[in-house]
Amino acid sequence: MAHYRDLITFVADRPGHDLRYAIDASKIARELGWLPQETFESGMRKTVQWYLANESWWKQVQDGSYQGERLGLKG
Repeated sequence: MAHYRDLITFVADRPGHDLRYAIDASKIARELGWLPQETFESGMRKTVQWYLANESWWKQVQDGSYQGERLGLKG
């Protein structure tokens, strides 16, 4: 199997796509004492690790065979 980095395909952005989404979390931090548990970098790292660990799921999504069942739920 190819290394996952070799499988990444960069595509042109869609017209009108926002270049960036950002929030100002100062109000929720000030009023509720909430602080994010992840940095952008750690969140991206965990997201990539999740996709690497759940290849069978995203391959089904990609090929159209995913039936909509949720991962991790016993039913």
